[in-house]
Amino acid sequence: MRALVLGGTAFVGRAIVDALVRDGAEVTLFGRGRTGRELFPGLRRLVGDRDTGDYAALTAAARERPFDAVVDVSGYVLRQVRGAIAALDAAGGHAGRYVFVSTQAVYAGPGADEDTPRKAPRPDVEDTARLDDTTYGPAKAACEDEVTARFGERATLVRPGQVTGPYDTSDALVYWLRRAERGGPMAVPADPAQPVQLLDARDLGRLVAALVRTDRGGAFNAVGPAEPLTLAGLLAVCAEVAGTRARLVPVADRPGYFPLVREEWASQRRSAARARAVGLSATAFAETVAAVREWDAGRGRPAPEAGFGYTAEREAELLAAGDTRAR
Repeated sequence: MRALVLGGTAFVGRAIVDALVRDGAEVTLFGRGRTGRELFPGLRRLVGDRDTGDYAALTAAARERPFDAVVDVSGYVLRQVRGAIAALDAAGGHAGRYVFVSTQAVYAGPGADEDTPRKAPRPDVEDTARLDDTTYGPAKAACEDEVTARFGERATLVRPGQVTGPYDTSDALVYWLRRAERGGPMAVPADPAQPVQLLDARDLGRLVAALVRTDRGGAFNAVGPAEPLTLAGLLAVCAEVAGTRARLVPVADRPGYFPLVREEWASQRRSAARARAVGLSATAFAETVAAVREWDAGRGRPAPEAGFGYTAEREAELLAAGDTRAR
């Protein structure tokens, strides 16, 4: 199996490439060559730039020998997906299968499975700088449509929810884990019963590898963990892994962003049944948390970005003022 990965040296892509290699695939990476140069030293690397439309190295490599599958981890706007497909066309034809890593953000509202209505596609979004909460999902939907139109039954759409695990620099889980390590009452601007769906990146990688290996088409929700999880349950696992005791205290203060807090719970109740049936593994959430903790310690536990969650001082103020809500 000869697989081309567009991207593959950041968080999600890294897990996918690792799984493909472990599965025995001959993997070629295409990217700008600016990050992750130390990763996967035995793999062939093609240097190009999707933002500028530089696919010369990709076309040349495809002419040498066609790829059995393409895994597109770095396609965010239609222009990028069309550019990659055009580069393959210039080499004499499509790859055998095109696996597009999309997002749960394509969905328009409540609904558990892959037939849930999507948001209206936005093919007009051509610059990744325009991507935000209102355009990201629609732009990805436009990419999905292009892949499906061009590859038909050879198109595979993988729609991850929020992904975590080692190398997750979003720090969403890290915030809760570090806070749980301190123990005691923890201020949170949410209902502790809020559902949370967090997928281990290594499970996502194994799913993509399985879809490539079995040459399977269709759309698949990639969400986790396998067992239902709430915000309170997440904290309990984090505290257990850290060896502390902590409890959530709902507060009325609502900053603009708070990690893993959602106003719309439906987005955290998607079904992974179809993906589980074809190879989505289920790492125990405690194992994921332990792996994240070990990785965070190994990187020196850098400070999060300003405005991320509560500072210790702000949290102390809220708890001292008794600014809580009965639930």
